Amino acid sequence: MKQLITTLGLVTLLCACTGLPENIQPVSNFNAQKYQGTWYEIARLDHSFEQNLSNVTATYTINNDGSVKVINRGYHTQDNEWQQADGIAKFVTRDDVGHLKVSFFGPFYGSYVVFELDQDKYQYAYVTSYNRDYLWLLARTPKVSQSVIDDFVQTAQQYDFAIEQLIYVQHNDIE
Repeated sequence: MKQLITTLGLVTLLCACTGLPENIQPVSNFNAQKYQGTWYEIARLDHSFEQNLSNVTATYTINNDGSVKVINRGYHTQDNEWQQADGIAKFVTRDDVGHLKVSFFGPFYGSYVVFELDQDKYQYAYVTSYNRDYLWLLARTPKVSQSVIDDFVQTAQQYDFAIEQLIYVQHNDIE
């Protein structure tokens, strides 16, 4: 009985990390082919795994099995070196819904929820995780118009994200 309770608790914990935040829905009509490629991180809520990183990009490539190869890369401003994390993402339900689970650490997955997207041209995306502690504005270019930033902040505020803690990512030429 103790083993069953422990197993159920572990399953519940792992599912929670790949779930959706309350009142936030992933985009539908998601097109992984159009989403793949390089995205620039424009703004984020900071976390230990991204502290002191500038020039942050995420590159997505669809694998033959339908999973997505993920390469996150950023320049650590204090260590003066590039850092990279390689991962894999899989769709949680269907491949036309912007809800994936991503792993950088073996069998442990976290939720990747695209909840706003320029679905015509796939030029910007608003992404969160299983809770409101994570938030990113991604774009195809290292700079976006003020209107995109304003819409992102307004949308994030509408969904009760901590917008006063947003960090705007610098992108400059570093070799």
